[in-house]
Amino acid sequence: MRVSVFGLGYVGCVSAACLASMGHEVIGVDVNQTKVDLVNDGKAPVVEERIGELVAEVVRTGALRATADVREAITGSEISLVCVGTPSEPNGSLCTTYLERVCEDIGAALAEGARQGGRHTVVFRSTMLPGTCLNLLVPILEKYVGGTAGVDWSELGVAVNPEFLREGTSVRDFFDPPKTVIGELDPASGDAVAALYDGLPGEVFRVPVPTAEAIKYADNAFHGLKIGFANELGAVCHALGVDSHQVMDVFLSDRKLNVSPAYLRPGFAFGGSCLPKDLRSLVHAAQRADVSVPILAHVLPSNADHLQRAVELVERTGKRRVGVFGLSFKPGTDDLRESPLVELAERLFGKGYDLKIYDANVSLSRLIGANREYIETRLPHLAQLLADSVDEVLEHAEVCLVGTRDEAVLSALPHGDGTVIVDLIRLPDAEARRAEPGYMGLAW
Repeated sequence: MRVSVFGLGYVGCVSAACLASMGHEVIGVDVNQTKVDLVNDGKAPVVEERIGELVAEVVRTGALRATADVREAITGSEISLVCVGTPSEPNGSLCTTYLERVCEDIGAALAEGARQGGRHTVVFRSTMLPGTCLNLLVPILEKYVGGTAGVDWSELGVAVNPEFLREGTSVRDFFDPPKTVIGELDPASGDAVAALYDGLPGEVFRVPVPTAEAIKYADNAFHGLKIGFANELGAVCHALGVDSHQVMDVFLSDRKLNVSPAYLRPGFAFGGSCLPKDLRSLVHAAQRADVSVPILAHVLPSNADHLQRAVELVERTGKRRVGVFGLSFKPGTDDLRESPLVELAERLFGKGYDLKIYDANVSLSRLIGANREYIETRLPHLAQLLADSVDEVLEHAEVCLVGTRDEAVLSALPHGDGTVIVDLIRLPDAEARRAEPGYMGLAW
């Protein structure tokens, strides 16, 4: 394919050189003439493993050249990769100035008839927040090119294709990616991007444009969280005289719960007899050892904030009769200790809501020991609130809070009768329910 790459920094230079080495005809574009001259001289404008030799080779064979002329680049290509920087503003917000400028330049070139016939696809590799492409960049292109993207554009495609390149190993990462993500405005746009990487390993995900934008942030936030978690745990272990690397070796050997998809699906708050108390104990031990652990110290406050979001969803409805499905902290158990659903019921009851609660695994007459003591302390009116059946709750409720996957509950939930459904677990039919005005999802 004939490809133009806008921005010859780390991402752009690596993308241009690697694509050229795959047999594509690539034009690098940059406003910095020094970078353009370096590439045309067969020299990489960035320091990176293997990139120097790769640039020299593909320039020598004529597969890669560079220019500062946008019109020349658009004329000579059928697909444009936008790899310009998106730095932080002083307040932490995303700077989109360079993205906007490139879209204006590309749009102007396309409007001047720089295309040599056929479809031209603009692909954004730059990291940008969800909504940036459709709400900011596409309108800029529409202004120059005319028409409405995805409706009456037959000659212009748009896609978002985030990169997963680590500085220092970016050439290796390009040829052996963990995944390829294509956020497509339409199937033809996605097809063009997929063809660009044909032959590379790894799973390909073709998703809506905002999903592709969000994935890069999910990756980087989690990577930062993992590093911060390991370092904080290491500091606590050191203060307590424990070999942190031995601890993490055992931790990492668990591929069922620790290094796995477990606990990584958005849903409701956590609770139970272990997680809250162990986090408190660990943070307290760190404080006694004078070790600052801001990540660990904020896990429980973060959990409490998520629970409060559920309260706010109910408040937003303006209705007072509430049914709660699920009470124990985890499905398949009657353990109510530090259950977030108990906490949720307690907060709503304290705010004057008229509650009915159903949990097939919880019966006040069977609660004994610590479980009974806990519920008598936290929600002493539980006996009056518990219902004997799903139907009893449904007959009472204007708002149904669903915190269980009990099939008897799921099959009985109403559709389109005016009952508000507050989904805490992401119901199996959540996608269909999202079109219903009464559906509110905490786990979207």
